[in-house]
Amino acid sequence: QVQLVESGGGLVQAGGSLRLSCAASGSTFSINTMGWSRQAPGKQRDLVATITSSGTTNYADSVKGRFSISRDNAKNTVYLQMNSLKPEDTAVYYCKHQNWRSTYWGQGTQVTVSS
Repeated sequence: QVQLVESGGGLVQAGGSLRLSCAASGSTFSINTMGWSRQAPGKQRDLVATITSSGTTNYADSVKGRFSISRDNAKNTVYLQMNSLKPEDTAVYYCKHQNWRSTYWGQGTQVTVSS
């Protein structure tokens, strides 16, 4: 089992920045992919960004150039730096950890961007 604890959400004005963190504990395994997805009210959960344990990243087109994902393997922590935030970025952001055994999700953290 893997436990994920997210932090860093909140309320920010359009154009502002937030940094999300997600710490993983338990049976994480050294080879894994971590990332973030988001879900706005009434919409499906969509991928935001992922990063492998070797550092390969992937971003949704809607956040390219504005968001940056990184990780600290020693701390089993993944970060999402969100800049130039837009009202359409408002959603619950979920951390994800995927290894050979299974996929795990955090409880979610709310990000609200006011116009």
